[in-house]
Amino acid sequence: MAWRHIVFLSCLSAIVLLFLLREGVAVSVGARQATVEEDQEGAKQEIFTQASDASNFLKKRAKRSPKSQDEVSAENRQTQWADELRREYSEEQRNESENFVEEHTDEQEERSREAVEQWRQWHYDGLYPSYLYNRHHI
Repeated sequence: MAWRHIVFLSCLSAIVLLFLLREGVAVSVGARQATVEEDQEGAKQEIFTQASDASNFLKKRAKRSPKSQDEVSAENRQTQWADELRREYSEEQRNESENFVEEHTDEQEERSREAVEQWRQWHYDGLYPSYLYNRHHI
């Protein structure tokens, strides 16, 4: 019966210990969540501008007003980059099509050469040169 008391007390102490640890973890997680939310608010304030600043930025330049030199150069760089990409892509496509056509014509030439060679071997009559117009008909 003494062993039952020992097991009961050890289980009871384990339950109390787990309960206390769970409460401590919840408190620490709550504190961590609060600091994370504060950090996120600070990051939002760093990333996003105030509404008044944003509207002033959009009103800064009207539609017909001239662009600044920085804007013009940035647009020129973007268009040049897009043109270069387009040029590289078209050149790559042209090279691939030229290679395909070249391989196709090479295969056709090889087949025709083999066919002519086979025809010559089949119709060879022992005379040299073995062309059709050199045959002597009796």
